[in-house]
Amino acid sequence: MTPEQIAIVKSSFEKVEPIAEAAAGLFYGRLFEIAPEVKPLFADSDMDTQGHKLMTMIGIAVRGLDKLEAIVPAVKDLGKRHVGYGVKEEHFAPVGSALLWTLEQGLGEHWNAEAEQAWATVYGVLADTMIAGMNE
Repeated sequence: MTPEQIAIVKSSFEKVEPIAEAAAGLFYGRLFEIAPEVKPLFADSDMDTQGHKLMTMIGIAVRGLDKLEAIVPAVKDLGKRHVGYGVKEEHFAPVGSALLWTLEQGLGEHWNAEAEQAWATVYGVLADTMIAGMNE
Protein backbone atom coordinates (compact mmCIF):
# COMPACT_ATOMS: atom_id res chain seq x y z
CA MET A 1 0.00 0.00 0.00
CA THR A 2 1.30 3.38 -0.92
CA PRO A 3 0.68 6.52 1.12
CA GLU A 4 -1.47 7.76 -1.79
CA GLN A 5 -3.62 4.61 -1.69
CA ILE A 6 -4.07 4.97 2.06
CA ALA A 7 -5.12 8.61 1.60
CA ILE A 8 -7.63 7.64 -1.11
CA VAL A 9 -9.13 4.90 1.06
CA LYS A 10 -9.40 7.19 4.07
CA SER A 11 -10.97 10.07 2.17
CA SER A 12 -13.43 7.82 0.33
CA PHE A 13 -14.44 6.04 3.54
CA GLU A 14 -15.28 9.43 5.07
CA LYS A 15 -17.90 9.74 2.32
CA VAL A 16 -19.27 6.25 3.04
CA GLU A 17 -19.55 6.57 6.82
CA PRO A 18 -22.65 8.81 6.72
CA ILE A 19 -24.44 6.11 4.70
CA ALA A 20 -22.97 3.18 6.64
CA GLU A 21 -26.29 1.47 7.33
CA ALA A 22 -27.33 1.59 3.68
CA ALA A 23 -23.84 0.54 2.58
CA ALA A 24 -23.95 -2.50 4.85
CA GLY A 25 -27.33 -3.48 3.41
CA LEU A 26 -25.99 -3.12 -0.12
CA PHE A 27 -22.90 -5.14 0.78
CA TYR A 28 -24.75 -8.11 2.25
CA GLY A 29 -27.36 -8.06 -0.52
CA ARG A 30 -24.62 -8.20 -3.13
CA LEU A 31 -22.62 -10.81 -1.22
CA PHE A 32 -25.60 -13.15 -0.93
CA GLU A 33 -26.35 -12.59 -4.62
CA ILE A 34 -22.86 -13.50 -5.86
CA ALA A 35 -22.01 -16.08 -3.17
CA PRO A 36 -25.26 -17.64 -1.92
CA GLU A 37 -23.24 -20.36 -0.21
CA VAL A 38 -22.24 -17.87 2.51
CA LYS A 39 -25.80 -16.90 3.44
CA PRO A 40 -26.23 -19.85 5.86
CA LEU A 41 -23.25 -18.51 7.85
CA PHE A 42 -25.52 -15.62 8.83
CA ALA A 43 -28.65 -17.67 9.59
CA ASP A 44 -28.56 -16.80 13.30
CA SER A 45 -27.42 -13.20 12.83
CA ASP A 46 -29.39 -10.03 13.20
CA MET A 47 -28.32 -8.40 9.93
CA ASP A 48 -28.67 -4.84 11.23
CA THR A 49 -26.26 -5.68 14.05
CA GLN A 50 -24.00 -7.55 11.64
CA GLY A 51 -23.96 -4.57 9.28
CA HIS A 52 -23.03 -2.25 12.14
CA LYS A 53 -20.18 -4.59 13.14
CA LEU A 54 -18.96 -4.73 9.54
CA MET A 55 -18.87 -0.97 9.11
CA THR A 56 -17.26 -0.47 12.52
CA MET A 57 -14.56 -3.01 11.68
CA ILE A 58 -13.89 -1.40 8.31
CA GLY A 59 -13.66 2.00 9.98
CA ILE A 60 -11.16 0.77 12.55
CA ALA A 61 -9.06 -0.86 9.84
CA VAL A 62 -9.16 2.23 7.60
CA ARG A 63 -8.14 4.52 10.45
CA GLY A 64 -5.28 2.15 11.32
CA LEU A 65 -3.78 1.92 7.84
CA ASP A 66 -1.07 4.48 8.65
CA LYS A 67 0.15 2.16 11.40
CA LEU A 68 -0.62 -1.21 9.88
CA GLU A 69 1.72 -3.07 12.23
CA ALA A 70 -0.42 -1.88 15.13
CA ILE A 71 -3.63 -3.40 13.75
CA VAL A 72 -2.17 -6.67 12.40
CA PRO A 73 -2.70 -8.59 15.68
CA ALA A 74 -6.37 -7.52 15.83
CA VAL A 75 -6.92 -8.40 12.16
CA LYS A 76 -5.32 -11.82 12.69
CA ASP A 77 -7.55 -12.38 15.73
CA LEU A 78 -10.55 -11.46 13.61
CA GLY A 79 -9.47 -14.14 11.15
CA LYS A 80 -9.17 -16.69 13.95
CA ARG A 81 -12.68 -15.87 15.15
CA HIS A 82 -14.07 -16.23 11.65
CA VAL A 83 -12.94 -19.87 11.53
CA GLY A 84 -15.50 -20.56 14.26
CA TYR A 85 -18.20 -18.96 12.11
CA GLY A 86 -17.46 -21.37 9.27
CA VAL A 87 -15.61 -18.89 7.06
CA LYS A 88 -13.24 -20.43 4.55
CA GLU A 89 -10.40 -18.91 2.58
CA GLU A 90 -12.41 -19.07 -0.66
CA HIS A 91 -15.04 -16.75 0.84
CA PHE A 92 -12.66 -13.80 0.78
CA ALA A 93 -12.82 -13.30 -3.01
CA PRO A 94 -16.59 -12.73 -3.18
CA VAL A 95 -16.43 -10.57 -0.04
CA GLY A 96 -13.84 -8.37 -1.76
CA SER A 97 -15.94 -8.23 -4.90
CA ALA A 98 -19.05 -7.27 -2.90
CA LEU A 99 -17.07 -4.62 -1.02
CA LEU A 100 -15.77 -2.97 -4.19
CA TRP A 101 -19.24 -3.06 -5.76
CA THR A 102 -20.76 -1.52 -2.63
CA LEU A 103 -18.18 1.26 -2.58
CA GLU A 104 -18.83 1.96 -6.24
CA GLN A 105 -22.57 2.24 -5.55
CA GLY A 106 -22.10 4.35 -2.44
CA LEU A 107 -19.45 6.70 -3.79
CA GLY A 108 -21.00 7.28 -7.21
CA GLU A 109 -19.08 10.03 -8.99
CA HIS A 110 -16.30 9.82 -6.38
CA TRP A 111 -15.49 6.25 -7.46
CA ASN A 112 -12.76 5.95 -10.07
CA ALA A 113 -9.94 3.64 -11.15
CA GLU A 114 -7.58 4.97 -8.48
CA ALA A 115 -10.13 4.43 -5.72
CA GLU A 116 -10.87 0.93 -6.96
CA GLN A 117 -7.17 0.03 -7.05
CA ALA A 118 -6.55 1.54 -3.63
CA TRP A 119 -9.45 -0.33 -2.03
CA ALA A 120 -8.52 -3.58 -3.79
CA THR A 121 -4.98 -3.29 -2.46
CA VAL A 122 -6.11 -2.50 1.07
CA TYR A 123 -8.67 -5.31 1.04
CA GLY A 124 -6.00 -7.71 -0.23
CA VAL A 125 -3.65 -6.83 2.62
CA LEU A 126 -6.40 -7.15 5.25
CA ALA A 127 -7.78 -10.37 3.77
CA ASP A 128 -4.31 -11.92 3.60
CA THR A 129 -3.75 -10.95 7.24
CA MET A 130 -7.09 -12.47 8.29
CA ILE A 131 -6.29 -15.65 6.34
CA ALA A 132 -2.92 -15.84 8.08
CA GLY A 133 -4.79 -15.62 11.38
CA MET A 134 -7.18 -18.35 10.28
CA ASN A 135 -4.25 -20.63 9.51
CA GLU A 136 -2.42 -20.09 12.81
